[in-house]
Amino acid sequence: MLMAASLSLLAAEIQPWRAAVERRYHEAHTAWTAAPNSVSNVWHFARASFDWADLATNSTQRAAVANEAIHACRTALTHSPDSAPTLYYLGLNLGELAQTRGLSALKLVREMETRWLAARTLDATFDHAGPDRCLGLLYLDAPGWPASVGSSAKARTHLEQAVAMDGAFPENLLCLAEAEIHWKRPAAARKLLEQVDKIWAKARATWASPEFDATWADWQRRRTKARTALQATVR
Repeated sequence: MLMAASLSLLAAEIQPWRAAVERRYHEAHTAWTAAPNSVSNVWHFARASFDWADLATNSTQRAAVANEAIHACRTALTHSPDSAPTLYYLGLNLGELAQTRGLSALKLVREMETRWLAARTLDATFDHAGPDRCLGLLYLDAPGWPASVGSSAKARTHLEQAVAMDGAFPENLLCLAEAEIHWKRPAAARKLLEQVDKIWAKARATWASPEFDATWADWQRRRTKARTALQATVR
């Protein structure tokens, strides 16, 4: 599956995985429509929807896929409010929908925060510390108060917590390293990339399934980009 931080690959890089991601989406959609009251079916569908929406070629498609998943999750939460996966993937699909909107996305951002905080309370370890990772990225990217929820302090807290909980997962280290570069702290970012280098081979073996092919391509691109950014700071 694709990770919480949306992929930012070039269109040409995405093509090899589009068919597989689309197939998983349709399989999950079929399972969900056959048993819409199954919480497991709902969040697996929402996960596949996020992956597929993240590869959408236009805003109309992204919004349509995300909206159906959002509806499925909200419905499921009316009878299973304590499902951390449902809350988590609801937040991710809200994020996909937010990408298609302008100022109206601010309301979605606040709901994303609420859903991920709830998921974190129920199961902070889900998706390799996904709730903290998502909250950290949300606080990093969103406008600050009073317009929205953005906060560098909160971003750091949650991104560091994700690394503390699962430092063997490359996404967590890369997200914090990218944030450190954003905050102009090259020494801290360099240490995190060194950690990425140490775990890289083992992680590559651990997450070697076809579902991670696109994710690995994204991780490699971001790793290279971060290294390039740090090299520029020592010139």
